[in-house]
Amino acid sequence: MTTVQKNNVRRLRKGFTLMEILVAVAIVGMLVGLAVTNVGKILGEGQEFSAKTMVNDSMKTALLNYRLAMGDYPSTEEGLKALVVAPEGKTGWRGPYLDAKGGRVPLDPWGHEYQYRYPGTKNSDTSSTPYDLFSIGKDNKPDTEDDIGNW
Repeated sequence: MTTVQKNNVRRLRKGFTLMEILVAVAIVGMLVGLAVTNVGKILGEGQEFSAKTMVNDSMKTALLNYRLAMGDYPSTEEGLKALVVAPEGKTGWRGPYLDAKGGRVPLDPWGHEYQYRYPGTKNSDTSSTPYDLFSIGKDNKPDTEDDIGNW
């Protein structure tokens, strides 16, 4: 075989074999499968983080500001609504203490209302936060394992 013929044969052999293409497709398929199965976990952790931030930072600050202005935390009956709208019969309210659209308390990431109890049943009167503030979580049931609270 001459040099010219060898170069022509090499040029014809350039490219991927069927086996190489199948292996590449299988690897890409496995990577896509792993990504798809973990998307739910990633999004779920984002929702939990959002609820924790709301409970432990945003609403905690609003409740503290309410207490400083009013002398005490809102009662369980007044609830978190007292952070947005002045409770009837009380003076000294300088709110709203919580940024709420349309005068409504924000919902948790699962679309449920945040739960509030004062005095708290999980936090005692001697703690720095004597109230219970929590999201009932994905299962929409209070006092279950998936609750995200300030305790």
